[in-house]
Amino acid sequence: MINAAISIPVDADTARAYHSASSDYQKKIQVLLRLRLRELAELPTSSLAEIMDDIGAKAEARGLTPEILGDLLHDE
Repeated sequence: MINAAISIPVDADTARAYHSASSDYQKKIQVLLRLRLRELAELPTSSLAEIMDDIGAKAEARGLTPEILGDLLHDE
């Protein structure tokens, strides 16, 4: 398989964590991301609204409330 590079914007903390990781750990991250992106590419295409609804339902099931979300968003 021929490797190809892509660029994905991330927040500064994520970039810093990745760049400060050892090369072995970076390779593990790359493999995990590659596998996850393949999984996502194989999913049936959904509209953005459907994806957002799914994410919201999962977050709510895990205990995220509008108040907690508001607090998280205001912390930035």
